[in-house]
Amino acid sequence: MTVIGFHCSHEQIPPGQLLRDVVHAEQAGFTAGMCSDHFSPWSERQNESGFAWSFLGAALASTGLPFGVVNAPGQRYHPAIVAQAIGTLAEMFPGRFWAALGSGEASNERITGETWPRKEVRDRRLVECVEVIRRLLSGEEVSFDGLIQVNRARLWSLPERVPDLVGPAVTPATAARHAQWADALITVNQSPEKLQQVLAAYRDAGGRGPARLQIHLSWAPTDDEALAIAHDQWRNNVFAPPVCWDIETVEAFDVIGASVTPEQVTESVRVSGDLGRHAAWLHEYLEQGWDELYLHFVGQHQQPFIDAFGEHVLPQLSPTAPAVPA
Repeated sequence: MTVIGFHCSHEQIPPGQLLRDVVHAEQAGFTAGMCSDHFSPWSERQNESGFAWSFLGAALASTGLPFGVVNAPGQRYHPAIVAQAIGTLAEMFPGRFWAALGSGEASNERITGETWPRKEVRDRRLVECVEVIRRLLSGEEVSFDGLIQVNRARLWSLPERVPDLVGPAVTPATAARHAQWADALITVNQSPEKLQQVLAAYRDAGGRGPARLQIHLSWAPTDDEALAIAHDQWRNNVFAPPVCWDIETVEAFDVIGASVTPEQVTESVRVSGDLGRHAAWLHEYLEQGWDELYLHFVGQHQQPFIDAFGEHVLPQLSPTAPAVPA
């Protein structure tokens, strides 16, 4: 099974265009989709941030693709509301939806006016949220008194099967913690050594389900064009935690990104004008043990990327649809 998915970046592309792009991606041969769930972009140059849950209903109805989203319950979203959103999509589109649940980033979550908690507090809050969401999706009435508060919540529209709740992790320690509750793992491309450590930590801790990898990439007819796209759109995203977790504003991201060189961007983004090189990189990820790859072209104009990869890269990988959960 070789699942090659299309990542929908709400921070970069207007939602109407993004819907047209994912329909086009399915026609080109991509076999799954996923999207971000941001309130703010990473840069003024990106200049977008559509509401993921509105988009998800339209994307699932407009395509036959299974779809996932990366969400942070606990501050911007109450976990009961997240559970209701997940349950509704899973009931409408059985077997086609999953949600990755993470501890969040200040740039999105601080909008509520609440204090942005320390990382260890956010991690405990996430575990509480996961418990509440899973119990609600199972049909329980839930009350909860902890870092989050729930008072006699119950979901009345339920899916036949609780969809996968996925653990997003960028470090081995987080991957190992998520293995205690997650139905699957998702991470983003790093060095092969770090990716192997994340995957091994999850599996060694008993982690189950598919291992999903989101890959930031830039392609254009020439290497110089591909690098220029990546530097323009993604240079604010090269900073490791805790920087990416704790910076609060788009303006601050643009300040710290101003000194990032094009060469530094290539440490986080696969950049090449050679479609064969991109295909080889994807083969390497599959050989490392990742079950599903989600390609994020970091440019804002998706059609040339979709067409080029659909014609020249996807056929080399023979993509298939994800396995339908039992």
